[in-house]
Amino acid sequence: MAADEAKPAPNIHGTALLAGDRGILITGASGSGKSTLALALVGHFREQGLFSRLIADDQLFISSHDGRLLCAAPPAIAGLAEVAGIGPQPVAYEPEALIDLCVRLVPDHEMQRFQAAATIAIAGCEIPALDVAARNVTAALAAISTRLSIASFR
Repeated sequence: MAADEAKPAPNIHGTALLAGDRGILITGASGSGKSTLALALVGHFREQGLFSRLIADDQLFISSHDGRLLCAAPPAIAGLAEVAGIGPQPVAYEPEALIDLCVRLVPDHEMQRFQAAATIAIAGCEIPALDVAARNVTAALAAISTRLSIASFR
């Protein structure tokens, strides 16, 4: 690689958003509801009076900045979110955000009733992690709000 060529940022499969001043990364298998949950979270937190925007849906560029994970929108999909049954639609977005919580969508049978505090390493950064049942937006909204101590769970 020539000295003037920049190494591309790693790309991961996931969706990220901002809720107030908190960055949330959502990961999970294809079809587990990442896009649906992200759009529900944006709407929920806006209703609570918090600034909330999508970073990117489905793919993210990641990097480490001073030990914190930064997720950025790939230019080709910036400002687009997949709406179930309709396809990609334009949405307001922020180009990047530092991540404070990784929400992992898991099959319902893998969920524990009570979870111990957990972390996940991504791009060399340790991030608090929370497992929520795939496609259970109602339970996820409460769990994520509680874990981040925002909105109605302050």
